[in-house]
Amino acid sequence: MTENEREAPMEEGRALMVRESGPAASLTEQLAELFYKLTWRTPLHKMRLTGKLPPRLYAVPDDPMPGDRSRGDALRMGRFLYRGLQLPFDDVEQERDRLPSDFQNYIHRFAWLRDLAAVTTRAQGTEIAERLMNEWLDVNGMKVTEPAWRADNCAWRFVNWASYAPFILSSGDLIYRSRVLNAVARGARHLDRAAQRAPEGRHRLVAWAGLVAAALLIPDGKARKVVGEAGLEKAIASAIFPDGGIVSRSPLALAEAIHMLSILRDAYHKRKEMVPAFIDQALERAVPALTGLAHGDGGLGAWQGAGVFPPDELQALVKASGVRARPARQARDWGYQRVSASKSVLLLDAAPPPLARESAVGCASTLAFEFSHAADRIIINCGGAALIGKHVPLGLSTGLRSTAAHSTLCLADSNSTSILPGGKLGRGVEEVELDRREVENATRIEASHDGYQRAFGFVHRRLLMLRGDGMELRGEDMLLPAGPRKKRTGSTPFVLRFHLGDGIEAQATENGAVLRLPGGGMWQFRLTGGGLTVEDSLWVDAHGKPHPTVQLVVAGEAEAGGSSTGWLLKHMG
Repeated sequence: MTENEREAPMEEGRALMVRESGPAASLTEQLAELFYKLTWRTPLHKMRLTGKLPPRLYAVPDDPMPGDRSRGDALRMGRFLYRGLQLPFDDVEQERDRLPSDFQNYIHRFAWLRDLAAVTTRAQGTEIAERLMNEWLDVNGMKVTEPAWRADNCAWRFVNWASYAPFILSSGDLIYRSRVLNAVARGARHLDRAAQRAPEGRHRLVAWAGLVAAALLIPDGKARKVVGEAGLEKAIASAIFPDGGIVSRSPLALAEAIHMLSILRDAYHKRKEMVPAFIDQALERAVPALTGLAHGDGGLGAWQGAGVFPPDELQALVKASGVRARPARQARDWGYQRVSASKSVLLLDAAPPPLARESAVGCASTLAFEFSHAADRIIINCGGAALIGKHVPLGLSTGLRSTAAHSTLCLADSNSTSILPGGKLGRGVEEVELDRREVENATRIEASHDGYQRAFGFVHRRLLMLRGDGMELRGEDMLLPAGPRKKRTGSTPFVLRFHLGDGIEAQATENGAVLRLPGGGMWQFRLTGGGLTVEDSLWVDAHGKPHPTVQLVVAGEAEAGGSSTGWLLKHMG
């Protein structure tokens, strides 16, 4: 147990997490949304976006996130670079609609300004920024369409324009400055109506936060601020659980929410206005939930589509939030359990997958775990399903969402929660039972899910026990009969997968394997049942690039009465 976590309160005992039912969106809701977007083309909506130009921005809030130097260098060479894909500036209009949605967002949000600022001075970067601004305004400034004017993109664009105003508003060309300031005002007026129509969750939170930022940073914001703060408070309540997690259960989504709220918080400070209590309270909940997924190397684990989240970005987020709290050790709505013992960290996904509305890149990862010792990640998940780009095409992304891409049990080569052809998550895990207790010199977690009960008549139960010195992790994976007996005829094959971290070498032995870590440490994996093989695997970094690694694969058969496989991971020096 680390010094920072020693006194953190912990609730012991049993809990039941239930996945709420509900479709992604009803036909009526989809038609209403389509009709609303059609109104963007009407003269009435165009009239709503007209008005006085703000003479200037009242303040320049600080963006706490570090820019990416490789992407910044590409901008200097006349092209966008994003997750391995490149797009020359001259080809933007011809090719942009063929890009993955996140790449399009990167362009429309002007998130690339952060990368440009990382490699240039204002004097050097202004020419590039003004050129790209002019080209964007030519195509999108007066034409209100998606994805450019989607509420969350509109909000981020406003915030990025404000944060990097010296790059886009230093020109002495009055016509150019008028075009930019007109776009700033039009975006704010669009958010006046679009924020409340954004999808619930992170998107609506971001949209309302952008509207409040507009109220603070351009004139005539008094009424907008009142409406925006009320909308933002409701959006936070629906997007962020009481324990600080976000409803999509995605670390990337929670990091984005913290990022936006931190910039907004700085905008209040720059205007010398009091930050509403609900914003600080949201950050005070969200930051410990996010850092609760951090390993000993300072980065986040790979959960719900995220790759390995870099330590420097996490540190920047925490610093900007102003929150100095211990990592959350358990978050039952957020769904993750954390055990820290000396230099070791154990993370467990102990909840059902996200709701249908939030599951576009959700993963069938229930009861998967990650384990690290000091700076070495020993057991990991593949991650990266949300990072679609050159190296993670859509087909691979679907595979990375599967149960097999996570360190857990996979029954009959099936996902514990189905992944539908359209990308949403279907039926599967609905309930997760959890029992966490402190026992003599160890933390014991026992959890089970019903994802295989309907199809195969089994419940998967996993027992994990981490010794107090962090040098030994014991586990047992059980398939217990449940539901109709007719589902349990004959034997059913299962596979236990333990994906290994970067650079770990694994050598199979008579009853397990020996793991050699890149830094020279050695761990032993011992098995009490089933046959073990060492097979190829991969992990995905924060930029969506896969890296080869290996996995321990334990194969077995579950008879009608169930099965049990015990294993031990022990430090050997």
